[in-house]
Amino acid sequence: MTRANTISRSVEIGLRFIGMWPDSAYPNLYWFSYMTTVVIVQYYQYAYIFAHFDLNDLWLLMDCLSLTLAYSLAFLKLLVLWWNRRIFYYIVKAIDQDLSECVSNDSYSSTMTSMADMSHRFANIMFGLYAFSSFFLSIGEHLLQSMDDVDQSGNSSRELPIKMEFPFDVSKSPIFECFLIGQFLYDMVIAFVVGLINALLVALVLHVSGQIDIMQQDLVEISNGKYDRSTFLLVIKGLICKHQRIINLSENIENLYSYIALMQVLWNTLVMCCTGFVIIIIISSGEDTANLIKSVSYYIAIVLEVFIYCFAGEFLSAKSKSISNAIYESLWYNLPPSDSRVILFMILRCQKRLTITAGRVIDLTLEGFTSVRRYVIKQSNTLRHINRG
Repeated sequence: MTRANTISRSVEIGLRFIGMWPDSAYPNLYWFSYMTTVVIVQYYQYAYIFAHFDLNDLWLLMDCLSLTLAYSLAFLKLLVLWWNRRIFYYIVKAIDQDLSECVSNDSYSSTMTSMADMSHRFANIMFGLYAFSSFFLSIGEHLLQSMDDVDQSGNSSRELPIKMEFPFDVSKSPIFECFLIGQFLYDMVIAFVVGLINALLVALVLHVSGQIDIMQQDLVEISNGKYDRSTFLLVIKGLICKHQRIINLSENIENLYSYIALMQVLWNTLVMCCTGFVIIIIISSGEDTANLIKSVSYYIAIVLEVFIYCFAGEFLSAKSKSISNAIYESLWYNLPPSDSRVILFMILRCQKRLTITAGRVIDLTLEGFTSVRRYVIKQSNTLRHINRG
């Protein structure tokens, strides 16, 4: 029977592309080449912001700053991921060990197959959504501007979708077309990598969830008296070891994503404020359909990104609580006192829930997500009033 890995093939290919997958060929070369490209593009983006910095034109500043900050966030997340790559290698090794144990058991394999299907579907949806968003940030916006912003001479607008300040004129053909295609490819790659990091987090959380479901199945079998006295302690020992592996895996996921989540919450809050301000201004003016479509699709993508992190933390926390609930709801009181006391120790150990934190400061929960959304709406309206003033 084949092993159902929650890390999909597309995610694995993406991790090999940035040199993060264990035993991939030339990982340092891939990572350094990609990061160098991001640094060069970021330089010209920030050069444009400094060259056109004008508080009287707050709309243009927020429009450029939101996209530039998003690319900077992707760069920093990749930097943190590379710094913690050894932790990721331990996680991949632990996942491989768990899946090896599931091959010989049909019920275990069925549980992990279900989790793997969910992970693969989420990865496909995530990549599709980010591809759609990046299309409107590059080629889609240019096509809409070509239809809407035609000057009197009949020539369309020659402005690049991603604002950059170059030391030469890029508005002439074929230079403009080459840079337009380059920006499209760059934007697609950035979107793919951002979606990759999000899909990886969900895949890891779903794997932990599948292992928790397997542990609950074993607890039900124990409470129903499936095992005799001679094998009970051996089965309990195996469950305790499995629970400890789940805890260790969850802690490694927390170590891998803690500071990434902190940057995600803080940085994306600022980006959402800037993008929300741009959307409010465009809707108020009732013009510029191209920028409205671009900003709305981009805003949906970054809001969804924060939601994914908060939902993953909430889901992992709820799953960890379900272990103690499953033990408590089992027929542990029908067991001999010496055996039930062992199970009670497991209940006590489950009181410390598993979670993902943002920089070990705050837990990622759905309540935290709603707090971020309220703050973003408030600050976007504040920027709007400042712009009017």
